[in-house]
Amino acid sequence: MASIGVFDSGFGGLTVLKKILQKLPQYNYVYLADSARAPYGNRSKETIYTFTKQAVDFLFSKNCELIILACNTASADALRRIQQEYLPKKYPGKKVLGVLIPGAQDAVALTKNDTVGVIATYATVQSNAFERELHKLNTKIRVVQKACPLLVPLVESNEYELPFAKTILKQYLTPLLKSNIDTLILGCTHYEILIPTIRSVIGKNIAIIAEGAVVAHRLSAYLDNHPEIEIKLTKNKNRLFYTTDVTSQFETMGQLFLGSSFSAILTQWTESIPNQS
Repeated sequence: MASIGVFDSGFGGLTVLKKILQKLPQYNYVYLADSARAPYGNRSKETIYTFTKQAVDFLFSKNCELIILACNTASADALRRIQQEYLPKKYPGKKVLGVLIPGAQDAVALTKNDTVGVIATYATVQSNAFERELHKLNTKIRVVQKACPLLVPLVESNEYELPFAKTILKQYLTPLLKSNIDTLILGCTHYEILIPTIRSVIGKNIAIIAEGAVVAHRLSAYLDNHPEIEIKLTKNKNRLFYTTDVTSQFETMGQLFLGSSFSAILTQWTESIPNQS
């Protein structure tokens, strides 16, 4: 029973899975959240790569044929090494995809003045991954990035609808607005929850790119273009959810992100790995 795997450091990737399920409900899915070691945003590049390799190992052990890194930090700091070094040696024929390229592709298509804003975690901004992918598609694009370290805790503490959330967003977004961006990439899956507040800050004329819908659309096209992978996928609509740390917050916020209730299975796959910083 071959599945599509979806990995995130926490439950933010459930916003991506939600859109994928809406677009492609027929397949089996396995979701993994490394909640015990989240967030990844302020960790070193080597640690992020190590953690992502472990996630890939786990999901392939659960008979996943294709894995989506629904974590921008992992996509920025680990995906290329996973694809170029790890998969050829250990999993030839298997595929791991990220969320950065689909977002960049949509931004290039939507921008009118070639000025694109990116808000993301510190690690994603430091990686310059979005700038790199945007410039591959259009060298004229001007990329204005802002690390937003307070936003993930704001969402995970369920305080994102309180008045000070808008104040924080204004501080982060004002430099981007002054740079005359006309397109904004939400470079962290948590940020989709903040779209109403973000919209109230930036106005109606700036395009917002949230990765859930973008990734779902691109995944559908990818499977159409790779029938040799699609034919291996089981279509029983089974969904399994694994986490390295089950808490009431995970279940409550996870349901908010996914849009439906689910039961998470605790896995101890990381218990022997030191919690590095």
